[in-house]
Amino acid sequence: MDPDLSHAVRGDDGLLRCPWGSAPEDYRSYHDDEWGRPVRGDDALFERLSLEAFQAGLSWLTILRKRAAFREAFVRFDPRVVARFEAADIERLMADAAIVRNRQKIEAVIGNARALLSLQEADRSLDDVVWSHQPPARSRPSSMADVPTRTVESAALSAELRRAGFRFVGPTTMYAAMQACGLVDDHLKDCHVVARA
Repeated sequence: MDPDLSHAVRGDDGLLRCPWGSAPEDYRSYHDDEWGRPVRGDDALFERLSLEAFQAGLSWLTILRKRAAFREAFVRFDPRVVARFEAADIERLMADAAIVRNRQKIEAVIGNARALLSLQEADRSLDDVVWSHQPPARSRPSSMADVPTRTVESAALSAELRRAGFRFVGPTTMYAAMQACGLVDDHLKDCHVVARA
């Protein structure tokens, strides 16, 4: 990473932000208003895990700009509906240029919806599984070099979700989800955002 982009960056509004969240405006809004805020509930977490799965190998900006189209294509990520998707739905999604057309990822999201429903049938919740892997609180990082890409907790979450039948939930993807969903606070120490509990 360019050393100039390793520390908080002051925006034209005078506020310091994590360098990735300073521009463009899509990133700035997401950084300021969503990233690192606690996400609770099975449906909300299913959407976040689905979008993280689609992001694998791509930029988050690509997914963020397609999020509205993903929500429409996957019926607002209602797992009860997505779990009933069939071959015709997969072909419909593969023809939808507004989303990422990757058959393995589409099939994984459908399979993950079914896995989530199986968890619920066993009197468990995705919320409980995900949040049970929240690490102890730690100091916010001073620079981007201090931000890990995976942790013991993200590896444990990945393993538990895989045992439950989820796919595209590797340790690095799960750490990104933990950051996005507020299980960890990786806003830089100088960043103006204060993650809310």
